[in-house]
Parts: sequence; C-alpha cells; structure tokens
Amino acid sequence: MRLRLFQAAGMTEAMAAVRAELGPDAVILDSRRVKGGVEVTAALDRAAEPVVVAPVAPPLPSPSLARHNLPAALAARLAAGPLAEGLAAALRFAPLPDGRTRPLMLVGPPGAGKTLSCAKLATRAVLGGAAPLVASTDGLRAGATEQLAAFTRVLGLSLAVATEPEMLARALARRAAGQPVLVDSAGCDPFDAVQAAWLRAMALAIGAEMVVVMPAGLDPAEAAETAAAFMALGARHLLPTRLDGARRLGGVLAAAAAGLALGEAGIGPGVADGLSSVDPAWLAQRLAGPLRMDSAA
Repeated sequence: MRLRLFQAAGMTEAMAAVRAELGPDAVILDSRRVKGGVEVTAALDRAAEPVVVAPVAPPLPSPSLARHNLPAALAARLAAGPLAEGLAAALRFAPLPDGRTRPLMLVGPPGAGKTLSCAKLATRAVLGGAAPLVASTDGLRAGATEQLAAFTRVLGLSLAVATEPEMLARALARRAAGQPVLVDSAGCDPFDAVQAAWLRAMALAIGAEMVVVMPAGLDPAEAAETAAAFMALGARHLLPTRLDGARRLGGVLAAAAAGLALGEAGIGPGVADGLSSVDPAWLAQRLAGPLRMDSAA
C-alpha cells in the first residue's frame, strides 16, 4: 500500500493531485481543513500483479536423436547433456555372460535372431579356444534344429536337443567343468501364460541366465513391454539384433530402459564377426550416425 499526504487550496485541487500521483484507483482515507486549505490522506491499495512464470520446456533432442522415436522421458533425459554420458546414466551396460558359470539361454519372440546369435556366440567361443556345449529347445519350428546343427557341425561341436525341462537338465549333465553352455530356446510370447511358464521351467531346470534377443526396429512401446515381460521371467540381459539394417533404434533403447543390460549387439549376418560389444560411446555413435547404418562398421 502506498500512502501520500496532499495539501491544496481546496478539495478540487487536492483530488486532482491525488489522481495525478496515485491514479484513479486511489482511496481517500482522510481529509481535513488546515490553515491555507485542505489536507488529504490517500492510499493506493493495488494487489501486486501476479508473476507469470513460463514453464520450462524440456530440452529438445537433437534432430539425429529425435528420428529414433525414443520414449519421451528418455529422450528428454538424453537431450540434457553429452549423449554418451546420458546413456551411461540412463541405461545399464554389462558384459554378456559367457555361459561358464551358468548356462546362457537365449530367449525372445519368434524370429528375433536367437539361433544365429547362438551360432555367433559358439563361433566366438571356439575361436577363443573353448568348445561350448550347445543345446536347442526348439522342437516345433520347421528346420530350427537343422539350422543350428549346420553351424555346430562346421565348428566340430555336438548339438543336444531337448524340449522338456528334465531332458534339458540331463543333456547338460555331461558338461565338463568350466565348459561354456549355450542354449537356443524356442520363440516365446511372454504374454502367453503357457509359453511363459514353459520357458521359465526350462531356465530353472538348468539354472540358466536368460538373455533377451530382440530385433532393432520394433515399436518402442511394444519393445519396452516385451522387455519387461521377459524380465518378469528372470531375464537380465539384452542382445539386440539387426542393427546393420535398422533405421531407428528407439525400440532397442526402450527395451534397455525397461531394465535389461546391454552388452552385445548383432551387427551383421556373419557368424565370426557379426557381434559387437556395446558401451555408451559405441551406442552414442550409432544414434548420431547416418539414417542407414553401415553393417561393416
């Protein structure tokens, strides 16, 4: 409130002075006659105008990042600073288990690339001087076992086929101490209770570590939901495939943001060189790269 005392020869002059000084909203609190004229006490009781604070818009992702159709919350988080640092803070990165301590079971929806990924991992183990025990639980899909058997024959490895938990446990009982074990599982819809229970039983029978194999290019929301469903079954790792042909990686990041750890990615069809280690710097380079990625990179 602003208070002012005005003196003038008459009320007319005093009121003119009040309006000139305080404006038309002034309130007369007191007036009295004094020697030489009148004295008026006036006040301006105007509420302070509200301060409008514009909402702070989240930082916009760069054009190269925006085209990947990332989940909004993740995109805003990654846009706040250097991309590699943001990825390291937002996602989990961990080396893919080698199947020595616990059998490594590749799980995922049908057609995700589990069999080829299993062949790649087996090839890498053989080139590193190990002879992994390879098993397949896919007894339904036509040609599934033969596809993996073709790779194991070239590598000089035997292939065990087991479609029930007890069969799989017996097949792996002949494993040598410290021998890596790689299990190629049948495609599973984790939202189907029967399929999910079967997969969980197979994994528990051998104490497997489940790695979700998921192709790049999926709708981000669907990828996140699928990742969460496999996590509920015990999976903790993610192996994305087809990064050589995918134009957008929003699905891969959405699946990782659900809680699966990134460690390897499929970057091409070659069994000897078709896998790449994944870390924040590597992934940042992929995200910021050209729209169509080079499979030879």
